[in-house]
Amino acid sequence: MTTVLRRATRWNRPLMFLVSVMAVLGVVAVVGILVDPRVLTGAPIWLKPFKFAVSFVLYGATLAWMLSLLPRRSRAVETAVVIIVAVAVVENAWIVGQVIRGQASHFNDSTPLNTALFAVMGAAIMVLFFAHLVIGIVVLIQRIPDRVAATAVGWGLGLSLLGMLAAVPMALPMQDPGIEGIGGAHSVGVPDGGPGLPIVGWSTTGGDLRIGHFVGLHALQALPILAILLSRFATRLDERTRVRLLVVAGGAYGVLTVLLTWQALRGQPLLRPDAGTLAAVAALVVATAASVTGVVLARRRRPELALAA
Repeated sequence: MTTVLRRATRWNRPLMFLVSVMAVLGVVAVVGILVDPRVLTGAPIWLKPFKFAVSFVLYGATLAWMLSLLPRRSRAVETAVVIIVAVAVVENAWIVGQVIRGQASHFNDSTPLNTALFAVMGAAIMVLFFAHLVIGIVVLIQRIPDRVAATAVGWGLGLSLLGMLAAVPMALPMQDPGIEGIGGAHSVGVPDGGPGLPIVGWSTTGGDLRIGHFVGLHALQALPILAILLSRFATRLDERTRVRLLVVAGGAYGVLTVLLTWQALRGQPLLRPDAGTLAAVAALVVATAASVTGVVLARRRRPELALAA
């Protein structure tokens, strides 16, 4: 275990620094949840810093591992990483600062200061988005030697960008809840802070745009994990087949992210889908299953075609 951790610290020092800082923040936030009785928008006031800390621990560690696979160093990537780390640290410092002040960090335009802070953070997040995009482009250009890992990394980076875009509707004019001092919302059709799922807080009475955002972002972990599982447990499958299965999984994951965002935009709770949502999910499941079957059958036919030739 010690050897693994020591190796991980060498993946990418700035990103692993971010992971360490966010891990400490996560512990602080847990203490805050336990000892600070304040509630904001229906949740413990320290819950948001906790969720952001955990998210950035996963993001930083996964991205550092991905970059360790690159065949050579890239100045563009190194610059993008520094930008990402800086934005992440500043954003979380802002969130914690707002918690200490007893103020909402997101969608808060109750005072000129809060409006300016949220505007600056919105611009900073766009900078992070483009830095992440630069990393994705470099990964595609450099071509990681392991094709299975390269496919997982490429799809993971691309889908995480889609997840970032899924958050944009939260701040659009259509999300004006009509509450003084608030200029955006996570929920659709119901006010923020109502009944929600444990820990994540996703609305159980209306749509919630955080769901598609969450699912898309964590493609960064899901696709590499799938690649590792295929390499470890699907040893009978050749590299080409595993790559194709990852492409199918990536496509299905992207459609799922869009589908969840579409469901939320219609004001529909995750656990109470209507007929249209159920039909879309069923179509996605059938199409994915058919594609996986086609990929596996194509693998079995290739040796037969080779023998016939």
